[in-house]
Amino acid sequence: MVLKRLYSGWIVSPVVVLAAGLIGGWVFRDTRPQPAAPSGGPAPSTTQAAPERHENRLAAESSPYLLLHKDNPVDWYPWGAEALEKAKREHKPIFLSIGYSSCYWCHVMERESFTDPAIAAFLNEHFVSIKVDREELPDVDDAYMTAVQAMTGRGGWPLSVFLTADAKPFFGGTYFPPTDREGATGFRTVLERVVAVWRDQRGEAEAVADQVTRLVEQAGGTGGFALKKLDRSVLEQAVAELARRFDPEHGGFGFDPAEPRRPKFPQPPTLDLLSYTAAHDDDARARAMLTLTLDRIMLGGIHDHVGGGFHRYSTDRRWLVPHFEKMLYDNAQLASVFVAAFELTGDERYRDETAEIFEFVMRELRAPEGGFYSALDAESDGEEGKYYVWTKHEVRDLLGTADFPLFAAVYGLDGPANFEQDRYVLERLEDPVLPPEVGDLSGAKLEARLEPMRKKLLAARATRHPPLRDTKVLADWNGLMIAALTDAYRVSDEASYRQAAEAAAQFILDRMRDRDGRL
Repeated sequence: MVLKRLYSGWIVSPVVVLAAGLIGGWVFRDTRPQPAAPSGGPAPSTTQAAPERHENRLAAESSPYLLLHKDNPVDWYPWGAEALEKAKREHKPIFLSIGYSSCYWCHVMERESFTDPAIAAFLNEHFVSIKVDREELPDVDDAYMTAVQAMTGRGGWPLSVFLTADAKPFFGGTYFPPTDREGATGFRTVLERVVAVWRDQRGEAEAVADQVTRLVEQAGGTGGFALKKLDRSVLEQAVAELARRFDPEHGGFGFDPAEPRRPKFPQPPTLDLLSYTAAHDDDARARAMLTLTLDRIMLGGIHDHVGGGFHRYSTDRRWLVPHFEKMLYDNAQLASVFVAAFELTGDERYRDETAEIFEFVMRELRAPEGGFYSALDAESDGEEGKYYVWTKHEVRDLLGTADFPLFAAVYGLDGPANFEQDRYVLERLEDPVLPPEVGDLSGAKLEARLEPMRKKLLAARATRHPPLRDTKVLADWNGLMIAALTDAYRVSDEASYRQAAEAAAQFILDRMRDRDGRL
């Protein structure tokens, strides 16, 4: 079969047609509910009764994400020879589920489907089920993410992939609701169709698996891709393409008027490229894209105005309502970007933002031994964002009637609620109309008034039930934070940054090397 590549070389139409036909005409698409509009909220949690607790094979694992699934009635296997040999011996397909501990929709699918006794029994009868932590086995995640992107044109987590007994992917997607709803195919329906295909059309499924596997192998090497000599024209082309995709009103990249609710990510490596180009080539266009994006994410709800640091991404164009998980690698890279922006512009706001990121990381992600933990979950008490949002009454009670009007004017509490149940994601207004009784406040004077108010809210927030913290210490992500701390130390000569970087580096050298000295 001739493999015809469609847009950007990702979708292979015969593979899509074959796979969709195999699964009964189901159309590949991301079935996760769309991100909430500013007035909306997260998807509801499951209401089914909790099943009887028991432990499966994952109880022997060390990954925090795998341990979250140890009480599922699904007969989970960790990735390894035992699961693959079972699939071959029993001639069963493999269901591979990949996620990570701070992935909100991973938790939703776990509650809705993997704790459901009927779905678990069906999985246990017809499949060999494997659960993978993408941060523990990034190579496995990368291979199967590439496969799903080749089949569907998109990816994400949880990653749900169906494999032949020799681990070749023939069908996949991301989040599935437990049953058919609102035009989305339910997980139970998908399972039943895959079982029918495996029984009646196994040869066709294996043919699809072989084609997808060849694509993944090509994507992992240079086969089929021309090498290009690096020169300054590559940077020029990159900046020109970024300018084409730039949102001139709110900053950031990839905004499509046809899809106004498409998530928006800060994309630190892209910002780093713009910073480099602006500094080395005196590129005004790159500088303008960089500073507008940084200014807008500093104002929006993607920025944690109370505790510092940045959430994973925004569910809207103007960075207002975030997906609330917080990742070490996002904040490390953004800290380096803000350092570079301060060097480029001399704007002290960028230096101060770097300090805020470090305060958050030291407070909530630093291990006692000196390394840095991976992430904070998006939800607490089964509800996304609950830890971070506020009602007017909560803030007024904490600050008192004297301070509340100023805080409300600056952080958007004097307008309509922007989250569910009359709650607010704090945003910083660019030109707030301050109450007349506060007098002429701006710059340092305004910050001096606001800082103790933010500290009151932070102390109150600390009494809430916190999101799950992923306590894995990853060498590569720690390397990003070490780099950020040393970047900041070079610019500021702040001794605490150097000390934190040295402690993390020493932890990695002492605790994260094998017998041959490799990380």
